[in-house]
Amino acid sequence: MSVLKIGTRPSKLAVAQSTTIADRLIAAGHPCELVTISTSGDRSSAPIPQLGVGVFVSQLRDALYAGEIDVAVHSYKDLPSAQPDGLTVAAVPVREDVRDALVGNGRVLGELGRGARVGTGSPRRTAQLNALGQGLEVVPIRGNVDTRIGKVRSGELDAVVIAAAGLRRLGRIDEADELIDPLQILPAPAQGALSVECRSGDTDLIAVLAGVLDDAAVRVAVTAERAVLAGLDARCDTPVGALAEVVSDLDDDGRAVDRLSLRGALGIGDIGVGDVVRASATGDMDDAEKLGAAVAHELLDLGAEDLPPAGAGGPANR
Repeated sequence: MSVLKIGTRPSKLAVAQSTTIADRLIAAGHPCELVTISTSGDRSSAPIPQLGVGVFVSQLRDALYAGEIDVAVHSYKDLPSAQPDGLTVAAVPVREDVRDALVGNGRVLGELGRGARVGTGSPRRTAQLNALGQGLEVVPIRGNVDTRIGKVRSGELDAVVIAAAGLRRLGRIDEADELIDPLQILPAPAQGALSVECRSGDTDLIAVLAGVLDDAAVRVAVTAERAVLAGLDARCDTPVGALAEVVSDLDDDGRAVDRLSLRGALGIGDIGVGDVVRASATGDMDDAEKLGAAVAHELLDLGAEDLPPAGAGGPANR
């Protein structure tokens, strides 16, 4: 049996994510090895909106096309909205914690006073933090988990907000002072989810990846969340949050059925002083894309006149 070459970004978090995928495949009898590939996003310290679309995925996809790797593992929220020709998302594994986490040297979000300096590189988090009305000073930052948390430990910042999924995958969730309720800050579409991608023509490999790794409920939820992005024609700098969850409901005959509940949030106006509009909908599991489009349409109706000016293009994925 040939060894599957799994492409990953070189960061500690990306390697940890890819290692979980490799471990599951190896346990199922499919030998694997990791191949690290540096992306343009890894090599630049510029803000994400300035870098443009697909900065964390394009080199991995080039390696897939070239046959240098068999599989690429991505943080799903990094993927551009449109799937490229010749590649397919073969599996969406079980999702990690969807929430944002606050690292604040012993303080939670509600304990940060007016003027407290909170770091994030995300327009989505910036908009929702400012909309809380606490008078926080949101400071743009980039860098890995060590760099971001280091700014808090050194006193440069009072707190940072980062994805809980990253801390969990690195075994560092105990460094979070708070896991922020999505009712306060709605996560990015597909936050906590991974995308396992391969070439569309590798049908046997697609079957293996799907059989070992795919989680149908997570795939449906992520589809709905990313449909909000598509419906908004969202850009890298568009402050969009979305979260879909499978909930139990009763059909017309009183029988228990699974349905999909979707919430969306959109920052409007200047994200430093503007507001956030919210929308929600519930629908059948088979209607994930329609549900996402409906939430996007409602968000547009609520905030179209105050949307921020056009930016760099691509998914609002941070």
